[in-house]
Amino acid sequence: MKNCNIAILGATGAVGREMLNVLEEYDIPVSRLKLLSSARSAGSKIPFRGEDLTVEEATDASFEGMDFVLGAVKSGMSRAFAPAIVKSGAVYIDNSSAFRMDPAIPLVVPEINGEDAKSNSGIIANPNCSTIITAMAVGALNRLSPIESMVACTYQAVSGAGQGGLEELECQMDALARGEKCEAKVFPTQIALNVIPFIGSMLDNLYTDEEMKMQNEGRKIMHLPELKVSCTCVRVPVVRSHSVSIVVRTKEKISVERARELIAAAPGCRLVDDLANKRYPMPLETSDQDLVFVGRIRDDLTSDNGLNIWCCGDQVRKGAATNAVQIAQLLIAE
Repeated sequence: MKNCNIAILGATGAVGREMLNVLEEYDIPVSRLKLLSSARSAGSKIPFRGEDLTVEEATDASFEGMDFVLGAVKSGMSRAFAPAIVKSGAVYIDNSSAFRMDPAIPLVVPEINGEDAKSNSGIIANPNCSTIITAMAVGALNRLSPIESMVACTYQAVSGAGQGGLEELECQMDALARGEKCEAKVFPTQIALNVIPFIGSMLDNLYTDEEMKMQNEGRKIMHLPELKVSCTCVRVPVVRSHSVSIVVRTKEKISVERARELIAAAPGCRLVDDLANKRYPMPLETSDQDLVFVGRIRDDLTSDNGLNIWCCGDQVRKGAATNAVQIAQLLIAE
């Protein structure tokens, strides 16, 4: 792989810091690394490969000389800086939702549709974390027989709402242990010892925008323009790693045995499906690593061509930071 210059926009947040970890772990050949943030975080130091790097305030001039910019900021900031990034000649790999549904911008999970990344005009979008984890779990099935529909329920960790979500769970657990009342600020109600079946903003169809991402982004990633997905997103009192229960219906019947073979051989997946020994995917085992664990594979009893699947994956890593770095890695290797 050729050496390259990389900037991380939003380097001080959870995803930005994880991008740094992944760059180091994957031994990406970085000649120059620039850490960018808002003015509030500028001047802080973050270690990388034995050196303390100074975080700089992001400006339109920050991207000159960069080959890649990894975005770990919210949509508004992403849209504001995207023109300057593209003008600089860098490829912008954006983790926000700003460009995901733009038909001119590829939406990429490297193991599923990596070729799409090569047809970019300066911006590549990183999908939603739950969409990535789900696509990884069902991608091998789709290559054998096109997926026609899915019913999915996501069980999303509190860290998916940022550091504030994690701190709120910890504070509420402490309060409950002391017999005190819980205060909810990040989530609409108490999350400790509870589940909240609502993530995102309500749409006219009574689904949330978070729930519709599974269908809209799934169609684009898997090249299935007619894919139908009914999704319910649930916040659960888990620290890290999202879980997804999926009923996947394919054009042709895929047996449980064949599904296991396909998933076991799929890049980025690990088959964990041994009920006799109580082995199945769980958030505790999928956190802080990049594989999506898939198990509980069984026939769907409500349809002829359906399978029930359970999967877990780290939403900060494969669901965000790692996927972005893998996209850059794919382009560097060209």
